[in-house]
Amino acid sequence: MKDVDLTAEFIDMESVTDRAEEIERELIDAATEAGIEWDPTDGLSDLAGNISDDLTAEAETMRDLLNDLRGGGGDHQWRGDWYPATLIREDQFEGYMDEMLEDCGDLPKDLPCYLKITVDYDALRMDYAEVEIGDHTYLYR
Repeated sequence: MKDVDLTAEFIDMESVTDRAEEIERELIDAATEAGIEWDPTDGLSDLAGNISDDLTAEAETMRDLLNDLRGGGGDHQWRGDWYPATLIREDQFEGYMDEMLEDCGDLPKDLPCYLKITVDYDALRMDYAEVEIGDHTYLYR
């Protein structure tokens, strides 16, 4: 599996949890090769200096993200907790909402040109929570 792009417009949480499991297996293997007994429930500080800094940094990023989202509800279940299925980068929210409303089919398509439907994105956003990942804000529900 490849790394998960934590700057993407949309982040699929299933790919995040799959990558977290893959990193966990890689860390266990690397710790075993280094002669370190390490359990995934232990902190990553035991591995510092003995395992690839890139791998431990990615593991920490994934742990932080999963801890931030744990128990917040959603459609993706992983290790007994519920997570949102998708994270939507903040700058993509309006387009995402437009597409969702269009998919619902509730908006008439044959309006006269002098009528315009205005979507209240702020009101729609009230149903979403935020999580910060790096320099980006992502929305989820």
